[in-house]
Amino acid sequence: MGFLSEIFGYLLNFFYEMIHSYGIAIIIFSVLLRLILIPITIKQQKTMKKSAKMQEKMKEIQHKYKNNPEKLNQETIELYKTEKLNPFSGCFSAILQLLIILSVFWMVSQPLTYMKKIDKQVIDDYKTQITEANNGQKTTYPEIEIISKIETEYEDINTQLAQQEVENREELEQKKKTLEDMRINMQFLGLDLSKVPTQNLGDWKVYVIPVLYVITSFVSIKITTSAQKKAMKKKEIVIDENGKESSQDDMLDSMQQMNNSMLYMMPIMSISIAAIAPLGLALYWLVSNILMIVERLIINQFIGAKEEEENA
Repeated sequence: MGFLSEIFGYLLNFFYEMIHSYGIAIIIFSVLLRLILIPITIKQQKTMKKSAKMQEKMKEIQHKYKNNPEKLNQETIELYKTEKLNPFSGCFSAILQLLIILSVFWMVSQPLTYMKKIDKQVIDDYKTQITEANNGQKTTYPEIEIISKIETEYEDINTQLAQQEVENREELEQKKKTLEDMRINMQFLGLDLSKVPTQNLGDWKVYVIPVLYVITSFVSIKITTSAQKKAMKKKEIVIDENGKESSQDDMLDSMQQMNNSMLYMMPIMSISIAAIAPLGLALYWLVSNILMIVERLIINQFIGAKEEEENA
């Protein structure tokens, strides 16, 4: 996680140094990351379409070898090899998403370490000061607290330097320069992206981004499941020797249920984390969701048009 967080931190700080807005830097970072992941998204969509097309062949195999499980498994494996389709490709996508989620969480919860690359000893000194000020009680996100403390110190120095007669002006100027290198502008459209929803329950503004994230998550799920239903053909019910009805695509049903579980699991997990994380993380997920929705609509339309051409 730390390795990815380091890379993400370099990128985010690069954008921040250009525009000096943490919120806008996160938006640009989100767009760049989605662009990098587009090939994986396209492959995932194609795999879903290919799995749906393969359903008819799967039904034939399952019907033909329904009384021979060993042969059924062999033929199923051969079918996947022939179609060049990996039944666990969806798992890879889910694992990759999880790695990115955790890496971004690490980065936004420790921006001085991963984004600003501040010396560990300096951070530890500030942590000690904050712990002592809180009567020995440690905070959940010490680096977020440090950023607030740095901002207070910076404003105090500016106030002192505004006075005409200051004995230690050079020392204050040097201190100001040091603090400038550590400052992060967390204000974005009237929101403080350093705030944590569960720690600021009385502030209605902390709910804006998480609520928008929840809405876009379910829109994204709706688009994905609609595409899957459209791609999947109608099931055939077969009467076996005992006169009982049996579904021909139980395996595909299981895979479909697993994929749907993944679809719902990721947003639920993300919402849970967003509630206890700084708002910067929720902003990243919100922007990523919006981009993902646009991606899926465009990719679905492109793949659908290509299929129509092939069928014609």
